[in-house]
Amino acid sequence: MSYREMLERAYGRLPRRVEKYERFEVPRPQVFQVGKRTILLNFKEICDALNRDPKHLLKYLSREMATLASMEGTRAIFQGVFRQDTIRNLIEAYTKRYVICPVCKRPDTRIVKEKRLAFLVCEACGARSSIPHRL
Repeated sequence: MSYREMLERAYGRLPRRVEKYERFEVPRPQVFQVGKRTILLNFKEICDALNRDPKHLLKYLSREMATLASMEGTRAIFQGVFRQDTIRNLIEAYTKRYVICPVCKRPDTRIVKEKRLAFLVCEACGARSSIPHRL
């Protein structure tokens, strides 16, 4: 079989349309209000997708929304009424700042603390970037 025939055979086996472009996808926040509280039902699922400590994300969201927050099992509870798109935007900002590698743009990172500094270390490319540790 010639190279051209193998190439055409390989192209013939590819799907006509690509359904999913990325392997990294953060679940949409499931939010509802009870009185003057906002409950994020799938908080633990979001933390698992981001591969981050729930306490770190909760502290970030609490600080950005300027409210008290607590965890109950797999959900997070915030004092005050917040819209779903507000929480989604904050999670996206957290992802860009504390999860995505600024060099290779991959989510394969971890946060490493050394003395009083924090670094975002990429498992894919080996980059090491400083991040705000002020949380």
